[in-house]
Amino acid sequence: MTTGPHGDDGALDAGAFAALARDRGPALFRIANAVVRNRADAEDVVQEAFLRAWRSRDRYRGEGPAGAWLGRIVHNVAVERIRGSREVPVGEIDERWADDAYTVEAERVVERAETIEELEDALIHVPADPRAALLLHDVEGLPVSEVARIQGVTEDAAKLRLRRGRMALVSALGREDEVRRATDGVPLRCWDARRFVSEYIDGGLSHETRGALERHLAGCPTCPPLYASLVGVTAALGKLRDSDRVVPAGLAARLAAVTRGRGPGT
Repeated sequence: MTTGPHGDDGALDAGAFAALARDRGPALFRIANAVVRNRADAEDVVQEAFLRAWRSRDRYRGEGPAGAWLGRIVHNVAVERIRGSREVPVGEIDERWADDAYTVEAERVVERAETIEELEDALIHVPADPRAALLLHDVEGLPVSEVARIQGVTEDAAKLRLRRGRMALVSALGREDEVRRATDGVPLRCWDARRFVSEYIDGGLSHETRGALERHLAGCPTCPPLYASLVGVTAALGKLRDSDRVVPAGLAARLAAVTRGRGPGT
C-alpha cells in the first residue's frame, strides 16, 4: 500500500483533513445548511463534525471515500441539532395518512407552502430523519441514492424517510389553522422564538426582543417545555465544573505579580 495523506492502516492524518476541508468543505456545508436551515448553525455543525472525525480518525480504514465518511458525520451532527424540536412520532404520520377519512385543504396547504416563513414553521413538526431526507432531496436536489449514502441507510430506507417527510410536512401545513388558534395573539413565530431562547438564557437579547419572547412563552403551547429543558440542562452543565481547575486566590495573586515583573516575594 502506498502512503500519502493516509497512513499505512488507512487512517487519516492532518494533511488529509486539510485537503478534505479545502475540497469537500463547500459540499459538507450545503449538507449541514440543508438540514438545520441556518447558516450560523450549519457552520457550527461542520466544525463539530470535523472535530468528531479527527477524534475518531483511527476508525477510518479507507473502505470508502473519506468525503462520504465525513458527510455522514456532518449529517448526524446536523440531525442531532434538530432533534430538540418538538417532533411528531413517525408512527402518528403513518396512522394519520392510513385513515381513509383523513384529508387537508389542498389549496390552503399549497398557498402556505409558497411562503418561506410558513414552510420553516411547518418543518419544525417534521421528525428529524425524515426532515433531513426531505431537505436533502427536495431542496438540495440530491438523488435518493446520495441521500441514502449520506444518511448511512439503504435506498429503500431513504425512500421511506422521504415519503414520511413529505407526508409530515403536508400534515403540518394542513394543521396550521389549529396551530394559529392555539397561538392567536402570541408574538413571534415558534421558529424565531426557539432561535432566541439560547441568547435569552445568557441575557444577550435586547429589551424589545426579550419582551416578545417572554410573551411568546407565556402563550405558546409547544415552546415552554423546550425552554424549560434548555434552562435545566444548562444549569446541570454547571455541575461539571471541576473546582480543582479554579486557580486559588493566593496563586492568582502570585501569577499577577510575575506578569507585572515582580517576584512573588517582592
